Amino acid sequence: MTPSPATAAVRVRRAELSDLDDLVALEQATFDSDQISRAQFRRHLDSDSARVLVASANRRRFLGTAMVFFRKGSQVARLYSIASLPEARGKGVGTALIDAAEAAARQRRCQSLRLEVRTDNDSAIRLYERLGYARIGPVKKEFYEDGSDAFVYEKILA
Repeated sequence: MTPSPATAAVRVRRAELSDLDDLVALEQATFDSDQISRAQFRRHLDSDSARVLVASANRRRFLGTAMVFFRKGSQVARLYSIASLPEARGKGVGTALIDAAEAAARQRRCQSLRLEVRTDNDSAIRLYERLGYARIGPVKKEFYEDGSDAFVYEKILA
């Protein structure tokens, strides 16, 4: 497999089973609700319909993670989750993870990548829009566990 795109000193690679503890710890450190469980991570690490990515500054220091889902027969991939440690934000981690997610979608011959984002997550919305994502469709009401709404964004992959 070819190396995933990187931004600055951030390297992105496909997650492995040996990363499970770090994935769970990062998820718990990043989200108060809507967390991906250990069992879910384990299942997705071995799934052909998902790609779990990790970003690091070196192989041991996790800075962020992303999960992309693929549906058989669909040309639309879904960025299901993206997270970075608070101290890593603004340092290219999110951009590197999104670049790698887009590359994974292109490898699967997907025409676009979609995602949901909380309507109050201004920094993520700015990042997605800067990277060429456009808001589509209506707001998804009460999309998140805590009742928050979500915007749907999509980028057409060239």
